[in-house]
Amino acid sequence: MSGFDLPSLTASFSGERVVGPLSLTVKQGEQVALVGKSGAGKSTLIRLIHEQVNRNSSLVPQELGLVNALPVFHNVFMGQLDRHSVWYNTMSLIRPFTADKTAVRELLADLGMPEKLWIPTASLSGGQRQRVAVARAMYRNAGLLLADEPVSALDGPMAHLVMKRLKEYFTTSVIALHDVEMALTYCNRIVGIQDGQVALDDTSDRLTAADIMSLY
Repeated sequence: MSGFDLPSLTASFSGERVVGPLSLTVKQGEQVALVGKSGAGKSTLIRLIHEQVNRNSSLVPQELGLVNALPVFHNVFMGQLDRHSVWYNTMSLIRPFTADKTAVRELLADLGMPEKLWIPTASLSGGQRQRVAVARAMYRNAGLLLADEPVSALDGPMAHLVMKRLKEYFTTSVIALHDVEMALTYCNRIVGIQDGQVALDDTSDRLTAADIMSLY
């Protein structure tokens, strides 16, 4: 499964409705940008979708979810923990297999940081940590990407590199983005979220930045 059809998504905090009720259908091959101002409900919507499709998705959460005590290799390898036996995962913690080391190193090279394979994750910059979380999602290689602001800590050229790699790697995706131009460049569908509701839903080739900025 790479697409999904989720009706009546809702979320509340402290008794206050922050998302929905709304329905969202994403077809295979759609690369969807969730846009809207901070607090509109984009991050919550990403979490709601992940709760529903979990095993069928690769996730880049905004908080990244990295283990600081482990090197970069092991953080990326975690993308496939549930696909191996306990024995295999234990051996990988002690002495990783060559095939896994090669695969992870190649992903890091695609993201401009192959030399960081054995660096402790705690010592990385914010942008490097973000790329580790992206590499983990790519290593999982599920049919659907769910990403919450995956390039927010990166400068212009590196942000474009990462978005290009994600577009190449995942044919179907839902990505929360604050950068409108980035959304129009790398996604073929724009879903605007305002006050927890869908306020805009159209293909990117029918929209301009000015159309989207009304949500901010």
